[in-house]
Amino acid sequence: MREIYLDNNATTKVDERVFEEMRPYFCELYGNPSSMHFFGGQVQKKVDEARARVASLLGALPDEIVFTACGTESDNAAIRSALEVFPEKRHIITSRVEHPAVLTQCRNLTKRGYRVTELNVDGNGQLDLNELEKALDDDTAIVSLMYANNETGVIFPIEEAARIVKKKGAIFHTDAVQAVGKIQLNMAESAIDMLSISGHKLHAPKGVGVLYVRRGTPFRPFLVGGHQERGRRAGTENTASIIAMGKACQLAEQYMADEAGRVRELRDRLERELTALIPNTRINGGGTDRLPNTLSIAMEFVEGEGILLLLSDKGICASSGSACTSGSLEPSHVLRAMGVPFTCAHGSIRFSLSRFTTDDDIDAVIKELPPIISRLREMSPFGREYLVQK
Repeated sequence: MREIYLDNNATTKVDERVFEEMRPYFCELYGNPSSMHFFGGQVQKKVDEARARVASLLGALPDEIVFTACGTESDNAAIRSALEVFPEKRHIITSRVEHPAVLTQCRNLTKRGYRVTELNVDGNGQLDLNELEKALDDDTAIVSLMYANNETGVIFPIEEAARIVKKKGAIFHTDAVQAVGKIQLNMAESAIDMLSISGHKLHAPKGVGVLYVRRGTPFRPFLVGGHQERGRRAGTENTASIIAMGKACQLAEQYMADEAGRVRELRDRLERELTALIPNTRINGGGTDRLPNTLSIAMEFVEGEGILLLLSDKGICASSGSACTSGSLEPSHVLRAMGVPFTCAHGSIRFSLSRFTTDDDIDAVIKELPPIISRLREMSPFGREYLVQK
């Protein structure tokens, strides 16, 4: 059975060019980059090259790049840093549709006396910047809003939000894990203070991330010990993965046009065909800007878990929402925040494409999904009622 992988917002295949770049740094060039000798020095040069490649993708300066272990660490480090920089401030602003890496962190901080405002979204999953402006006050230490939603692909107006926040003197952080490599970012012309990236979302391996910290932004390290990363993240560098991250960012810069063109066309064809062939569907976030690779489609009167299992039997890999929580039977917190009706929220699945997605992959989904939905609706009490009325 051929594997059709359309769950790239959960994790991506490591690009073979990335793997070849990192391979020598396990068993041959294994020196510690902090060592004084030549053996470690040659590794340090390669880490510096990786830093420059990440910076180039972001339109940033190399010394603004801090390597971490993952996107979650980057998110946690940004929020914790801001609270330590402004110990007198006790207010955090985020949104109801953030990834758990931010949302859980913020909710846990309420147990330590911090006040957290979670901004609402509308039916398209979009922010109201007037609500953000009203929520800001002199007690706000940090605002953390995702660049693009991992479930729906909805892109927030992050630059406008950052400018509003900066006028109030708070730090602005964005979880850009899903956006980097898919849409153009330019930190040189941005008001963003800190930005998080995860390697395995852009064809690097798991276990490496980046926190962009704008030059001049006050920062307190999350991990302390050694002086690695200019004292901003202690711990011996994960050199092979950092080098892989640099190569992945170099490739992402090259493939940005493919994301905006070929991948978007594949996503749009999938969306167009499925909505034509399957009645009673809706596109979550379909009325606003979205990532070019993401399609969240809701189908009434069926359960997402059933759809995914039957798709999996056909070799098709998709997701019902965030990979970190898709094992839960609860409807997605993102779709609930958007006010997606109960009968649709349970039947929502996400297809997320990549540079490796082909026309044949999309053809297979268009062929296999409609009969699966018909079969599940015949089994569902709500679905049978719908079919009788039809």
